[in-house]
Amino acid sequence: MSNLAPTFPSTLVAAERPNMSMAPSSSSCTITPHEFLLEGKDERARTGVLLIHGLTGTPNEMRVLARGLNRQGFTVYAVQLAGHCGTQDDLVNTGWEDWLASVIAGADRLAARVDRIVVGGLSMGAVLSLALAQRRPDLISGVLALSTTFRHDGWSMPPHTRLAFILPVFRALGIGRNRMFLEQPPYGIKDEALRARVVDQMNSGDSSEAGLPGNPWWCVIEMQALSRSVLKNLSAIQAPCLVMHARHDDIASVSNAYAIVKGVRNAPVELLLLDNSYHMITIDRDRRTVIAKAADFIASLTEGQPVRAGGTH
Repeated sequence: MSNLAPTFPSTLVAAERPNMSMAPSSSSCTITPHEFLLEGKDERARTGVLLIHGLTGTPNEMRVLARGLNRQGFTVYAVQLAGHCGTQDDLVNTGWEDWLASVIAGADRLAARVDRIVVGGLSMGAVLSLALAQRRPDLISGVLALSTTFRHDGWSMPPHTRLAFILPVFRALGIGRNRMFLEQPPYGIKDEALRARVVDQMNSGDSSEAGLPGNPWWCVIEMQALSRSVLKNLSAIQAPCLVMHARHDDIASVSNAYAIVKGVRNAPVELLLLDNSYHMITIDRDRRTVIAKAADFIASLTEGQPVRAGGTH
């Protein structure tokens, strides 16, 4: 149920890396060893893209997308959420307001070096992107919602995950602090060769690179609370949104994407459905489409190109 956050196979990363100018900056914008900043170039460098990883993930899971957008000239900052990149206990000791505070603080740091910010996230990171747009409409020019996960309702989810609504009762009774829902095949990845390499890395035991192997029960409770808050306030979003989701997402069904289309009433929303990936669309077979569409969307917001409302592909 979590987001795989692998140390991406070197062949995949190399394919997305154009030159050495994309090395992470040593700027104070990054405040942990796991965050990274890729400096932009020319006029597009003044447009910042804040990328947010998912629950139990790490900034590393955003690296392929970050490199692709940086290649187009944009300044890209991948932020680390509170409690992540450490132990399960570190994560359980945080809640959704802590995760959102990490995002807000990261946006403020990025804002000090760019003229405008587009925020984007994967899975729960997409939910946090929407939350940031709700909390800071003055700061956010656009939202990239990728594999948005308000609910773990994809086709690979085991039956017991449907009982997640009773988890708050367990927490109130002090039950389940050290329990988690473990990942299930196909682990969000349709490409079988890539999936095998990523799963090997996920099982390496280094959570700072590969994330945790599942979602702690108590963190699922926090994610549910975040989702309720964001869904209730979707009409407050004023920034244009690009929603990308796999038609056959194994973790979060496409109904999660349609919830954004239906709920965001005061800004343009474009929906792109992908046919050749599962949940991890930023690294799966459609990754180049995701990068290209995201870059076009960002350019449309910052270079006077029209943004089409309500589009669906």
